[in-house]
Amino acid sequence: MGLMGVDALVASLRAAVESAPDDIPLRLHLAELLAAGGDRDGAVQHAAAVLQRDPTNAGAVRLIAATPDSNAADPDVVETQQETLRRLDAEFADVVPPMFESGDEASAGYDAESPGLRLGDVAGMTQVKERLEAAFLAPLRNPELTRLYGKSLGGGLLMYGPPGCGKTFIARALAGEMGARFLIVSLADVLDMYIGQSERNIREIFEVARRTAPCVVFLDEVDALGQKRSQLRNSAARGTVNQLLSEMDGMGGSNEGVYVVGATNHPWDIDVALRRPGRFDRMLLVLPPDELAREAVFRYHLRERPIEAIDARKLARMTNGYSGADLAYVCECAAERALTDSARAGVARMITMADLEGALAEVRPSIGAWLETARNVAQFANEDGAYDELLAYLRKRNLA
Repeated sequence: MGLMGVDALVASLRAAVESAPDDIPLRLHLAELLAAGGDRDGAVQHAAAVLQRDPTNAGAVRLIAATPDSNAADPDVVETQQETLRRLDAEFADVVPPMFESGDEASAGYDAESPGLRLGDVAGMTQVKERLEAAFLAPLRNPELTRLYGKSLGGGLLMYGPPGCGKTFIARALAGEMGARFLIVSLADVLDMYIGQSERNIREIFEVARRTAPCVVFLDEVDALGQKRSQLRNSAARGTVNQLLSEMDGMGGSNEGVYVVGATNHPWDIDVALRRPGRFDRMLLVLPPDELAREAVFRYHLRERPIEAIDARKLARMTNGYSGADLAYVCECAAERALTDSARAGVARMITMADLEGALAEVRPSIGAWLETARNVAQFANEDGAYDELLAYLRKRNLA
């Protein structure tokens, strides 16, 4: 092919890449042609764009490592992988944002902790505990049966329900019951201003989990991380979802002993690919605390406050439909009433039932808006039966 033919092909590929920026093979082919034609910076930029979308793409790494200025100072010295990555990061700092860090450096910000809780610390919620027993705990406690039935020690669970109902607390208690490490991941831990860095953050989080297995990776507000790709116009956000899908499939390594638990208030906003078998293949509805749990919540939030003649059981009966966060706020308001009276009188007094009942008159359940949305989904968008449990709850409360 003549020089004019090569230039025409490069121009055509540039136009194609502009119209399809996420087409990795196309962009990699363009980078290879640019490198062959001596356009080092152009080749590096497109190879870096490939790595931004696919951080483990071996072709892009080889292409960058093979560019003329990226040779080691001594060609007879065999570099380790970490040394190569550090060198490339330094050499191309003027061309692309930092993209090549060693695994130890990249994972330094993510720590899997000891949860310090057990399911016994979760009051009430019998149905939730039974589901967790079947999904995670029974296979872990019976390794012989697990091997017999070919059950893998890993998997995904999506907890959903109204806000403030203890999904994070339950996930932490589950990790403690399993004797596993606990790695909590929020949107702020993943999103980054540089294109491609968010995908790398997800990969690094799962690498930490694999190294510290057994480990529970808790994805808080997973609907923000795994939003439906059909609703995403930003290619960077789509890449984040794609990377999460890949990691949950174990493409970056074995996920044996890695348990992924997601929490969301809006499961209907999550990309359907995240809910297929092998990813979040189990869903668990976490409802407002039952009476036993509400009593425990009141006792917990009043335990270090000066109280007198408090009937936690009566308060629990009065607060059906309140979330755990609502109950904590009721206790806060009651303490505020007692504090205000004490400041006026100049003498400290105890928190009484009158304070709590007065607070209850002011604080209403906060889950009403969520229930309205959930009712529409359960009634009119439940073709696959995923929200049957939610629909049964709504009918029990005469809301559907």
